[in-house]
Amino acid sequence: MTAYYNEWERYPAAWLRNLIGDTKIAPGDVSEKDIKDIKADELKGYSQCHFFAGIGTWSYALRLAGWEDEREVWTGSCPCQPFSIAGKRRGTDDVRHLWPEWFRLIRECRPGVIFGEQVASRDGLAWFDIVSVNLESAGYSVGAFDLCASSVGAPHIRQRLYFVAHAECRTTERYRQSLARTQGRDESESEERERLRNDIGNGSDSLILADSQDRGRQRDSGTLGSERRSPTNGFWTDAKWLSCSDGKARPTQPRVFPLAHGHPQRVARLRAIGNAIVAPLAAAFIRAYMESVIPLCP
Repeated sequence: MTAYYNEWERYPAAWLRNLIGDTKIAPGDVSEKDIKDIKADELKGYSQCHFFAGIGTWSYALRLAGWEDEREVWTGSCPCQPFSIAGKRRGTDDVRHLWPEWFRLIRECRPGVIFGEQVASRDGLAWFDIVSVNLESAGYSVGAFDLCASSVGAPHIRQRLYFVAHAECRTTERYRQSLARTQGRDESESEERERLRNDIGNGSDSLILADSQDRGRQRDSGTLGSERRSPTNGFWTDAKWLSCSDGKARPTQPRVFPLAHGHPQRVARLRAIGNAIVAPLAAAFIRAYMESVIPLCP
């Protein structure tokens, strides 16, 4: 199998299996283990490893960016609750501070490229100080950018810190070797990759993964990417505007009305979506790494 997905919550784990079966993300295995129980030997043979996988948006973003399924990469969005201003801000004292467990596996397995993400709060930046020190001590070069969802047309800010680490120029050679192994694919697969890249222009995100059939119907009817005037664009052009008690109207993601009554698993679905990264933004970050960092290493 190509990918290893680790997601301990049952609902998003089931969602991952459905997405794999529908070929929306890289083929692979889903593990519901606590990351503390994962051993390095279990990860052998996988070209991609996605931790805290949620609904697989990192895998989807890699495809959007043109990263082949067989190319080596690890991704992870460690739990943000300990570092979010909306939480109790226990930081590294919170039991959900799981970076040490992920770093344990990184140190033992030495993946060539690592992508990650965290909230861009003051506490989140302090968290990244720990992450960068750990990774650099293990021989990785690390870079990060503070990015927001509105930069790809979303009607909300969703400020996040995206980071990438690579194991010096050794990564580049392994990347080029894996790239060489993926060359020579047939024309139909090339067309599929081009379609995925073009989807970025439509603002595809994790919700589209959950509702691909509806998305297809909208694309056929011409409603996605329409030219009508809107304060948002792409996928969010059809955002629903809710009147709030302060007299202001606020947009919500289309087809995700924020009520749970009468909708089985609605809360679990909204939670899974809420925890996901914004795929077009992650794809832009990945593509920037592919275009600017990799060519610099001999």
